[in-house]
Amino acid sequence: MLRAGQTVIFPTETVYGLGADATNPAAVTAIYAAKQRPADNPLIVHIWHHDQVDELACNLPDYARQLIREFFPGPFSLLLPKRPLIPDITTAGSSKVCLRMPSLELARRFLELSGRPVAAPSANLSGRPSPTRWQDCLEDMDGRVGAILTGPEAAFGLESTIVDASGPVPVLLRPGAITLEQLRLVVPEIATNQKLVREITPGMKYRHYAPEARVYLVTPGEVPALPVDRAGYIGLTPPAFEPAYQLLAANLQDYGRQLFSFFRECDRRGLNTILAQTVDQKGLGRAIMNRLRKAAA
Repeated sequence: MLRAGQTVIFPTETVYGLGADATNPAAVTAIYAAKQRPADNPLIVHIWHHDQVDELACNLPDYARQLIREFFPGPFSLLLPKRPLIPDITTAGSSKVCLRMPSLELARRFLELSGRPVAAPSANLSGRPSPTRWQDCLEDMDGRVGAILTGPEAAFGLESTIVDASGPVPVLLRPGAITLEQLRLVVPEIATNQKLVREITPGMKYRHYAPEARVYLVTPGEVPALPVDRAGYIGLTPPAFEPAYQLLAANLQDYGRQLFSFFRECDRRGLNTILAQTVDQKGLGRAIMNRLRKAAA
């Protein structure tokens, strides 16, 4: 189906992706239509073998190859100067392409068997919480896609870390499971100043991750000045109030893994408010707070 130009949802270790042949403009157009995604929001291209990097991208700095050796495969994406094989529609007109090699064996096997580089944003309607289970994909995309390849629940639950590797200094564009601290062990000079972001990056331009319920951020022990009888709560410590539904995460990894599925469960329960506990912005906490702020925007 994918080789024939259709869309196929498939699992990865981060979230489920809505895939199509990244070299086929018509197939890529079908991704944007299915997601109702703005056409100026570029897509990440998924690969299964290291050799594909040089087939799809060019002019890689030495630090980019260091990052590839360390973090491919894994929950990590690199923005690189693209080769003509990738059409402009896949990159929203940018001269750069974002590449990722998933670590989930099922995902890489699917990509290898397709024989195509696969463009794939998260498999949800644009703006909604990303899907971490195939059932989440069915909620949003039933009737909009060619097929869903069912697999396990996503191990990380947050989208991949994105680093711009197209210039002399790498820039962290989107935090994820590969943390800034891990990146600095490989490339100490990596920058985080968003003023250095050189072009539009996948998942950066529009409101993301938002459930139907309104999301508010609360500090540990805070009692919100709003009704909580139809509120959900997620955090690391018990709330100082009685929400209608709550999820206490065991640690930061558990918080990130369950965040989007918690958002979706709150919507299924008809809750109108979600209260999410803030965490320190270091390690994985940086990625969690990035997603929470976007959801609450």
